[in-house]
Amino acid sequence: MDIPLVGQEQVLPAGHLDRAAPRRAAGTRAGADRDARLRRLALATLDANWEHDHTVPSRTLYPHQWSWDSAFIAVGLAHVRPDRAWRELRTLFAAQWVDGRVPHIVFNPALRVGSYFPGPEFWDSACAEGAPPMATSGIVQPPVHAPAAWLVHRRAPSEASVATLRRLYPRLVAQQRYLTGRRDVGGGGLAAIVHPWESGLDNSPAWDAPLAAVPADEAAMRGYRRHDTAYADAAHRPTDLDYARYVALADSYRAGRYRDEALLGRHPFLVECPLVNAALGVAEYALARIATVVGADPCPHRDRAARITEALVARLWDPVAGTFRPRDVRTDRLLPARTVLGLMPLALPDLPQPQVRAVLAEACSPRFGLAARMARPLPTHDRTAPDFEPLRYWRGPSWLNTGWLLWQGLRTHRRVDLAAGLRESLLDLVDTAGCHEYFHPDTGAGLGSPAFSWTAALVLDALAEG
Repeated sequence: MDIPLVGQEQVLPAGHLDRAAPRRAAGTRAGADRDARLRRLALATLDANWEHDHTVPSRTLYPHQWSWDSAFIAVGLAHVRPDRAWRELRTLFAAQWVDGRVPHIVFNPALRVGSYFPGPEFWDSACAEGAPPMATSGIVQPPVHAPAAWLVHRRAPSEASVATLRRLYPRLVAQQRYLTGRRDVGGGGLAAIVHPWESGLDNSPAWDAPLAAVPADEAAMRGYRRHDTAYADAAHRPTDLDYARYVALADSYRAGRYRDEALLGRHPFLVECPLVNAALGVAEYALARIATVVGADPCPHRDRAARITEALVARLWDPVAGTFRPRDVRTDRLLPARTVLGLMPLALPDLPQPQVRAVLAEACSPRFGLAARMARPLPTHDRTAPDFEPLRYWRGPSWLNTGWLLWQGLRTHRRVDLAAGLRESLLDLVDTAGCHEYFHPDTGAGLGSPAFSWTAALVLDALAEG
C-alpha cells in the first residue's frame, strides 16, 4: 500500500502496523549510547588536560596554552565546567599585549627549556614594547574568542558570566581594533597575517605560493630540535623546509620587535586569509550581542561586521572558481589552492546569497563531499587536487574545528540537512578513533595527538546542540 506524504511526515492509515518502529527504537538507543560514550570520553580528555588555570591542547605535542584552542575549549567546557570555561578565557586575555594582540602561545614558566619548539627563548617577547610580563609568542591566531565568550554565556548564563563578559568586553574590542587597524596592510579593510601559523592552518596548500618566495634552507633546521616529530610521525607533519621558512618569517617579525608599521616594505609574507577575516566579522556580531548585556552600544559592532563582510567579498571572492581565496598582499593576487579556508565565510550571517549558494555548491562538490549523509569526512584541502595529502596535517586530513566552524555556518544559513550530516560525520569520527588531533579524510583513522582538547570540547558542543 502506498503511504501518502504531507510535507516530510508520513500519514499512516488506521490500523497500519509500523514494522520499522523496532528498528528505529534500536537506532535511537544506539545513538543515545554513542552520545553518552562520547560525552564521557570528551569530559575525561578535558579533565586530564586541565593545567590549574587553562587547558593544554595535548600533554605531548602542545604543553602550553594556545589562543584559538582555548576559545574552542571554552565553548565545550561551557556545557560541563562553566567556571573553567571562563577561567580559560581570563587566563588567555591576561597575556594580551598593550596594542590589543592576543598571542598565539602563552608559555608555562614551570616547563623546562626545550619542552617545545619554538619556545619562549626563541620568541623573546620581552624585547617588544607593550608585551605582557609573562612569556608569549609575538604572533596571533584567528579571533574566535568573542563568539566563544558569547556562547559560554548563552549556554551557562549567570550573574558571574555577566561580570566576566564586562571584564572581557574591552579586551575583545582591543583585539578587534588591533587586527582591523594595525594589520590592515592592504588598505582594503581586511586583516593580513604575517605567518602561516596565524591562520591556524599551518602548512595548508593555500600558503605554498607566498611561502616559496621566502628565502630559506632546510639545513638551517639542524640548529634546532623540533618537538613535534618526537611525538608524531614526520610524514604527518610539516617538512623541514616548511619549518625553515616558518623560522625565517618569525625571525623577520621578531627582528622588528613585532611592530606592524611598514610591514609591506620589510616583511616577506603578508596574506589576507578568509578564515581569519570571516572570524573577524563574526566576532563583531558576537560583540554586538555582548554589548547589549554589558550596557554598551551594539550599533558600531554591527556596522563594522557589515563592512568586514563587504570587504571580504570585494577582496577575497573569486567569481570564476565560486569560492573564497586568500589574497597575497605583496603581489595583490588571489592564491590558487581550493582549501577549506574558502568555505569559512559561510559563518557570516549577512553573506550575500550568491556567495552563500556558491560556497554551498563548493562544499557539496567532490572536492569536499559535504552531504546530508556524508560518505567520507570533510577534508581540509580539495581531495581531487594532485597535491592532496591525506596524512600531512592541514594538506588533506579532517579536523574537528574546521568542521565545527562550517557546521556553525550551515546552521546560520538554515541548512539543517547539511548541518545534521556534517555533525553526524564529526561525531562518528571521534566515536571510531577517539579524541585525536586530526583524522584521515578517507578512512577516519586518528592522526596526531591521541587526546586532543579542542576535539573533545567541540564534541561536547555538537552533542549538546544537535
